[in-house]
Amino acid sequence: MTGPHPDIAAVRVAVRRALKPTGRDGLVLVACSGGPDSLALAGAAAFAAPRLGLRVGGVTVDHGLQDGSAERAARVAAALRGLGLHPVETAAVTVDGPGGPEGAARTARYAALDRAAEAHQAAAVLLGHTRDDQAETVLLRLARGSGARSLAGMAARNGRYLRPFLDLDRGTVHRAAALMGLDHWDDPHNADPAYARSRVRGEALPVLERVLGPGIAEALARSAALLRDDADALDAMAAAALERARTADGVDGAELAALPRAVRTRVLRRFAIDAGCPPGALGVRHVTELERLVTDWRGQAHVDLPGGLRGRRAGDGRIGIAR
Repeated sequence: MTGPHPDIAAVRVAVRRALKPTGRDGLVLVACSGGPDSLALAGAAAFAAPRLGLRVGGVTVDHGLQDGSAERAARVAAALRGLGLHPVETAAVTVDGPGGPEGAARTARYAALDRAAEAHQAAAVLLGHTRDDQAETVLLRLARGSGARSLAGMAARNGRYLRPFLDLDRGTVHRAAALMGLDHWDDPHNADPAYARSRVRGEALPVLERVLGPGIAEALARSAALLRDDADALDAMAAAALERARTADGVDGAELAALPRAVRTRVLRRFAIDAGCPPGALGVRHVTELERLVTDWRGQAHVDLPGGLRGRRAGDGRIGIAR
């Protein structure tokens, strides 16, 4: 008796490894758009989760951005039920707000997934991002001049979210979906040059492969993993440094001045967020100006920060943030 095709085996093993630390007797949800990546994930989870003592359900999000999206979401839900997933939920969302269409859709999608996970008390939500998605993410963030934490890309485990396929290339996952007989939907947005990720996928990465040789996606994903280790270590150092530097109503500027800059800027960012600055609005420019209160103070009255807050330096060198 022969085993499953190597591509099917690869996606099943990846899901099993991701779910193994979850424990038994819980529910995990697969986020499924109906594309080949997430359908392969659903098929692999339907096989692997019960063997670990886990129940597996599914969620498909209808962003309402295209004609017929509700009908398509219903077909995806039916496909998930056909794989034996239960419960299966269709979540309709409204896409608006800051960040452009891609950012707004992402925000709405994760909010819907969070609501579903909480409603069903799911132990984890599985996402179908592949190594190629990771490479695209790294390139997009590199183009924005992001720091090490952003360039570390997507984490395989981030709270309730698990990404079992980050070590698998897109080709392997797509072949697995086809071999499992899963009829997928090709989202036209994935090939629309109006979207930055589509341009990276269809133009930038192929050019890099042609000019620099094959293996670019793998190399970018490997770099992201290395940067994630560095960022984790620096974040841990910054957390400890912040606790040492805290005073009754601020942080000790002398303590911060003695830190390496990579740690100091992380301390100031965390301090600002703890004080009430919205993380998404707190940029490098704000943190740099806060740092100048520590290392280049020339009598500045204050630093304006997101959320209506201001950073100030007291006469004793203490840094405070308040309205």
